[in-house]
Amino acid sequence: MNKYVQSETNQHVMKLIQMGADVTVVSGQMVYVSFDINEEIKVSYVYNINKKNRYFLERIRPYPISVKEFETAEDICNIIKIDVEQFRNAVKSHNIHEFININYELHNLILQFEDLFLYYNIDHNTFDEIKTDIEDIHERINKAKEKSKRVYFGKEPDHLKG
Repeated sequence: MNKYVQSETNQHVMKLIQMGADVTVVSGQMVYVSFDINEEIKVSYVYNINKKNRYFLERIRPYPISVKEFETAEDICNIIKIDVEQFRNAVKSHNIHEFININYELHNLILQFEDLFLYYNIDHNTFDEIKTDIEDIHERINKAKEKSKRVYFGKEPDHLKG
């Protein structure tokens, strides 16, 4: 790793530590970041710096989700800060454990669907049924958004419509 990348890594690692994170740097190009939200819930991330000096971020706890690729370490720190704020706010909800469990189940569902597609020749009707079920879930999520009180205003949602 060149000295510029190492210096850049040290700067954003220090910023994450100042935010309260436990940070581990693996081989200078992969960083593991973890926050204790409360006694039960930990939010953890891993990101790596690729050959183009871009940063790919994934949240790995409390459930796995790819976030996206970022241009700078500052972008990584900013999105992690917002994400941690959101979890600190969400932990106040009496539904936090159900939320985490549903996200975990959705992740497992994606893995099962991939296995289904890669290992079996599925008929077109089954795909149509699955697509209809997914559309129903989208509709249910949008209805829930419409009838629920918004609780976080630090940024706009990335994936909810209107």
